[in-house]
Amino acid sequence: MNFDFTLFKEFRFTEGLKMQFRTEFFNLFNTPQFDLPNAAIGASNAGTITAIVGSPRQVQFGLKLVF
Repeated sequence: MNFDFTLFKEFRFTEGLKMQFRTEFFNLFNTPQFDLPNAAIGASNAGTITAIVGSPRQVQFGLKLVF
């Protein structure tokens, strides 16, 4: 499961001009998504999971000017 979350605040300067500050969280709870187990029969790490799929938590900030 992967939860993404966004917070934003708008600041209005005039009737037709506003600025938006955004914070976006990807994989908010940092839940690992495990890869398939190693299938190399006879290897010392056979059947173990040694990698993850996807990316860990990421935070992104943005500033947007709307006119």
